[in-house]
Amino acid sequence: MTVLERLRDVLLEEGEPIAGVLRSAVPTDGGPELGKLVASGPRAAANPAEYDFLIEAIYEGYLLHYSRPRLVAHADPDFALLAGDRLYALGLERLVALGDLDAVRELADVIALCALLTGRGQGAHCEALWLAGAQAVGFGSSAEHEHAKALLRAGDPAAGPTLAALTEHSPLA
Repeated sequence: MTVLERLRDVLLEEGEPIAGVLRSAVPTDGGPELGKLVASGPRAAANPAEYDFLIEAIYEGYLLHYSRPRLVAHADPDFALLAGDRLYALGLERLVALGDLDAVRELADVIALCALLTGRGQGAHCEALWLAGAQAVGFGSSAEHEHAKALLRAGDPAAGPTLAALTEHSPLA
């Protein structure tokens, strides 16, 4: 069973309002596998399956807000926003239960920065930011990563190339 199938099953079992608009079949090409990247890192070694699940839940929340979700067949924009918030909460709640506050901070940064970038019309940077954030959760952050986020916050044009350099050797790049 794939992580997206697990996520779909959890939403169905919990009886979430989102359950009524879930796709009957999970797409085989679900986009980048950020959860697998995180789960392969040393920071997630104690519970890789849980990290895989929670990252994909949080990323699906992002997709509901700003892109094309993988699990939801169709929903009006207001419902998509609420469903996205629910998936953010589901993943972050599970991350808090693991006690990984560094990962909570990292993902809060990614979520907030994507909102900021989208508001500025620079949403194209979000995919690279998610990849860099997933690397930081799984493998630890770095001064370069924190610098890239500071550039994004400041609206510095060097942010894009800096993010690209951080993620160019990622298995998902």
